[in-house]
Amino acid sequence: MVTFSQLFPFAAIALGLVLTPGPNMIYLISRSLCQGRRAGYISLSGVALGFIFYMLCAAMGITALIMAVPLAYDALRIVGALYLLYMAWQAIFGGRSPFQLRNLPPDSDPKLFTMGLLTNLLNPKTAVIYLSLLPQFIRPEQGQVLMQSLILGFTQIVTSIIVNSMIIFAAGTIASFLAQRPGWQKLQRGIMGTVLAGLAVRMVMEGRK
Repeated sequence: MVTFSQLFPFAAIALGLVLTPGPNMIYLISRSLCQGRRAGYISLSGVALGFIFYMLCAAMGITALIMAVPLAYDALRIVGALYLLYMAWQAIFGGRSPFQLRNLPPDSDPKLFTMGLLTNLLNPKTAVIYLSLLPQFIRPEQGQVLMQSLILGFTQIVTSIIVNSMIIFAAGTIASFLAQRPGWQKLQRGIMGTVLAGLAVRMVMEGRK
């Protein structure tokens, strides 16, 4: 089963990622400002479904791969660590943040849900969490790889839903804060890039023990 030493750092990084402005945050704040909180929460339900889709695909894929090829876990960890380093580089040196609120026309409930789902499915940060970050916290020697994947995945989903719900509720305040403090985004990217780089290095070094 998942231990506290796995769960706590994963939850902390998941929290850092959801607090960093990206496609999901941009869409949810924009939608909430243009059409109200109800529209934001409907959109969030689509975002949540996207997380569940990614989590189930990753959990089953990682489990099948590790069961079929024991050495695949090491390969997955190393490739994931390299990608985390790339993401850390992009976070710190990637240039100007793409954060920019958009004026969105009113949409129906089904379209709000669908757009929330598509925004998340096409969000590269979501792919990072499940294809690069999640495998770093799985311990095959503890058994039940699928259960570990699901517990970690649900931890990220719950964290994201709670934080995004608060973001929707305070959309106007957050939008104003970010617009008036562009340096805040640079600080966030720097902290997140440092954390991802540190995690990648630690995972690679642990694999050499």
